[in-house]
Amino acid sequence: MLSGRRLDLLDPTPVDIEIADIAHGLAFVARWNGQTRGDYAYSVAEHSLLVETLFGRLCPNATAAERLTALLHDAPEYVIGDMISPVKAAVGPGYEELDKRLSAAIHIRFGLPAVTPAKQKKQIKKADRISAWMEATQIAGFTEAEADRFFGRPDAGVTQGLAIRLRPPVEAREEYTTRHAELLAQL
Repeated sequence: MLSGRRLDLLDPTPVDIEIADIAHGLAFVARWNGQTRGDYAYSVAEHSLLVETLFGRLCPNATAAERLTALLHDAPEYVIGDMISPVKAAVGPGYEELDKRLSAAIHIRFGLPAVTPAKQKKQIKKADRISAWMEATQIAGFTEAEADRFFGRPDAGVTQGLAIRLRPPVEAREEYTTRHAELLAQL
């Protein structure tokens, strides 16, 4: 990693996890395999920031730890990349197991439970699907009817005032790192 840490992907440990590495990697990983409108790819870092915001709107009484978990929901992608769901399914259970091991190490590193409780995971997934709907309609060329079919139409109140942001990776990385620090300070 750029931090100098050596991360064993098959047996990751919390001591080898650094937020700077996560933020940097996620800022350069493109969602939608880069097939989006705009001058910059829509990064997993941007997506994660949006999911954490949406999660906060869905769960206004969420703790800082729960919001941090939402921010880190795709953190393993800093080293394993982002794959669209059909590809993940085709790769099989090996990808899912790798993702789970990395998630556990990341969560432990930042003082979170290794496994996200099912109820919280469901709410984060809901925020993730709302984000996907927004991305699909705003930058990935889907009609609203197509996005509704794939992701379900979100409640307009949850998305009110939010828009997809396309910006240089360094800006996404900085905001991700800043938000992580804010949430960590509240634990």
